Amino acid sequence: MGKINVLDKNVSELIAAGEVVERPLSVVKELLENAIDADATAITVEIKRGGIDFIRITDNGTGIEATDVPVAFLRHATSKLKNQSDLESISTLGFRGEALASIASVSRLEMITKTKNDEFGTRIEFEGGTQKDLSKAGCPNGTTIIVRNLFYNVPARLKFLKKDSTESGAVQNIVEKLALSHPEISFRFIKDNKSVIHTAGDGKLLSAIYAVMGKDFAKNLIEVGYSYNGVEVSGYISKPEAAQNNRKMQNFFVNNRYVRSGTCIAALEEGYKNSIMVSKFPACVLKLNMAFNTVDVNVHPAKTEVRFVNEKSVYECVYFAVKTALTKEDILISQNNDKNTSNPNLLSSFRETPATQTKIQNGGNVIRINADSLSNKGSMVFRAPQVKLKDETEKNTGESSVKNNSFTHNLTDYSEPKSEAEQKEKSNLDEFSFINAKAFEKKRSDEINTEPPTITIEVDDDNTETIDIKMIGEVFKTYILFEANDTFVMIDKHAAHERILFEELKKNTDLKQSQVLLVPLTLNITAVEYDTLKNNSEIFTQFGFRFEFTADDKALLLEAPLILHSYDLGEIVQNIIKNISENKMDLTPDVFENLLHSMACRSAIKAGADNTLEELETLVRQVYLDKKIRHCPHGRPVGIVMSKYEIDKKFGRIV
Repeated sequence: MGKINVLDKNVSELIAAGEVVERPLSVVKELLENAIDADATAITVEIKRGGIDFIRITDNGTGIEATDVPVAFLRHATSKLKNQSDLESISTLGFRGEALASIASVSRLEMITKTKNDEFGTRIEFEGGTQKDLSKAGCPNGTTIIVRNLFYNVPARLKFLKKDSTESGAVQNIVEKLALSHPEISFRFIKDNKSVIHTAGDGKLLSAIYAVMGKDFAKNLIEVGYSYNGVEVSGYISKPEAAQNNRKMQNFFVNNRYVRSGTCIAALEEGYKNSIMVSKFPACVLKLNMAFNTVDVNVHPAKTEVRFVNEKSVYECVYFAVKTALTKEDILISQNNDKNTSNPNLLSSFRETPATQTKIQNGGNVIRINADSLSNKGSMVFRAPQVKLKDETEKNTGESSVKNNSFTHNLTDYSEPKSEAEQKEKSNLDEFSFINAKAFEKKRSDEINTEPPTITIEVDDDNTETIDIKMIGEVFKTYILFEANDTFVMIDKHAAHERILFEELKKNTDLKQSQVLLVPLTLNITAVEYDTLKNNSEIFTQFGFRFEFTADDKALLLEAPLILHSYDLGEIVQNIIKNISENKMDLTPDVFENLLHSMACRSAIKAGADNTLEELETLVRQVYLDKKIRHCPHGRPVGIVMSKYEIDKKFGRIV
């Protein structure tokens, strides 16, 4: 007797259903994708007990014609594909034709649907994959599907489901992803009779982000828009100071399909390199649009994994999109002084210096300096001249006026009270106040004001961007305080100087200076790593490495960069291979950058060190003239900014 059995239809359908329907999340995802493909503009999702007992999805889409309703529940029946060639450019979210059949086979399912051309709707019921009823029904245009008692006939699958709260969280997560990918659709999510999510469906991505991810997340975003080599990237990324503890807030959508892509994640995080703290991760909602035939979504039944025809183009487009967006978010230069948009956030991102020649203007004198020279440790100091101020007293109005070239302050003359009540009030004031009124009466004509005047820095040749810097001083011998364009700025002098030195070291340190190894090092690498190394040997030559490839497919390291001689050279080579395989823009080995970090940190101005005003002024100018100086090499922010509006608001001057 033969040992090969042909499974009956019921068993084979249960096996097939297990590949598509793993948990309530799978049911909701498949049915939501069908609703979106049906051009719905409003979708409601309702679940109870995590979706195990009850799932209802209602949409106002095109509906299904009465004659097609029974056919829709046959396996591999779909309206989205017709022939093999359609698989090469899939433009819909669903396409396999397995969802309805799989869901019906492991639950008690009811569907009511109607097209705009039909007078009546159609109602159909299934139980464990068997059709129980098919009849006419009164209903609005669109489709409603109710799934009850999921896995009631597959106890083995049912017992592996997690707690109701966990399953509910998973369902909510997929609703959120689809709401973000389709801001033109109004999504409502009801969990155990409580409305949890409701998006406006106004087509604005930021509106959907606000509804799904909250106000605090939405207010710390930078808009992204970039196109490169057939790929378009749009959406939002988080400001560096709003970095997260994990990658849960990273959302990527390819042609409006939520995907998990290692290529996109690597490009995003590379774009933030040296801009966020170590062990922190950027957040994003990024939408990638490309030709349908350049991406393969037919990789896995869950359809969350995709392959790109040109991985490098996708990587570069995401990387440049992120880098460009961060470049524009330089609040040191482009501070928005609108009273409704104060920004107390940390300094963010950087951009390339717009001009090599920069002017520092002091009063009527203009001094031209070379911006590149300011990145050197021994930069030339421009000392603002000290100004002697003269007091002018005006007694004819009973008030004294202390004047200089930057302010006028009127003080009431308390020397001759007009009544006993006023005299008593004055006495009480003197006892209470930490400011003695007599101090204001003292003449200061011989005093010297050491505060430097305002200095204007023009940061481009067209004079369209200028910064008025007024030094205030230093606090705790660590933070430099100054005013700039109606904002208060505080800079961490060690972090700023460390980044300046790091950029200088990175620019001037030569990896090509190499030495021959006394004994060639046999590299312990995989076959894939060997091929990458051999095919990209010219890149390693630029880093100062030289190899010999033997007949038995072994790679011997003959020369290595002198500066890296004390490190694990095999590990460094593997690090560069990994960077190449991930299409990274900066292939520099991590060990080299860490070495430069350490060198810059040791050489930088230390917190608590004594520095002259000239040194602090020079450091401030360097920060402004080199837009890379916004974070230290380890990602710590260089400083913080608060607008005058926000300070006034904190003190109650503005309601």
